Amino acid sequence: MRGKINLYWQLVKPLQSGLLLLTGIAGFATAKCPVLNFFTFSGLVVSLALAIGGSTAFNMVIDSDIDLSMGRTRKRPLPSGKLSTRQALTFAALLSASGIAMALYLSPLYGLLVAAGLFFDVVVYSLWLKRRTPWSIVWGGIAGAMPIMAGRALGTGRVDLIGVLLGLSILLWIPTHILTFSMKYYDDYRRAGIPTFPSVYGFKTTRWIIALSSIGAALAVGIGILALGLSWGYLRLLGILSVGLLGLAIYSIKNPSERVNLGLFKYASFFMLGSMLIIMAGTVL
Repeated sequence: MRGKINLYWQLVKPLQSGLLLLTGIAGFATAKCPVLNFFTFSGLVVSLALAIGGSTAFNMVIDSDIDLSMGRTRKRPLPSGKLSTRQALTFAALLSASGIAMALYLSPLYGLLVAAGLFFDVVVYSLWLKRRTPWSIVWGGIAGAMPIMAGRALGTGRVDLIGVLLGLSILLWIPTHILTFSMKYYDDYRRAGIPTFPSVYGFKTTRWIIALSSIGAALAVGIGILALGLSWGYLRLLGILSVGLLGLAIYSIKNPSERVNLGLFKYASFFMLGSMLIIMAGTVL
């Protein structure tokens, strides 16, 4: 039983899903105190966790043939045959339906945004565009932006400029996260027939896109923090994180290497984690 649970746990990619869940929590915290609104906050955590996990599991089903052709992913539950497609689809559908139903119960607007995130991720990004164009990451970025916008909307009752800015920061951060990954596993993606920015536009152009998207992500979250009225102390902390991200991005252009690329990939996740913690600390404390 423990082994079976672990296989299903792998389908939701807990680290990736956990980071997206954290953005939704941060979005809610910008509008309402999680402690004083514990019932609503608990509903947000559970509904988002279910919806994000379901979306990720659906993607694992859709990409199972790609995973089978790539060395780093062929041992995942579906390509390895440890779980059947039917089992994974049932699991994904249960998680997604439960998450969206709970989200709609909390708020129709919140539920609509959660459902939109799942639609963009599964249908537009994975089913329609991922195998056709490297620009699919833009639509994947829109899906990634939905949790923080949904969390903000649940707290305020509307989609406002701050929510859009915070969502934009996620949208612009995702290329830094994904493109560094596609450079590291360039050969795997090429064998799988997946068009990526490195394979279509080259590594140099990809690194410039990473640098520009890093600047955009830092500016968007910085403007969002200013609009929230957080103190300059929090903005300075964000500035330190942003300088590190931009510095690594520029360094990767001038001194490209696999080591620098991996460092940028890891730091991008640290940057987003730190940004969300800064937002939560500044709005809750």
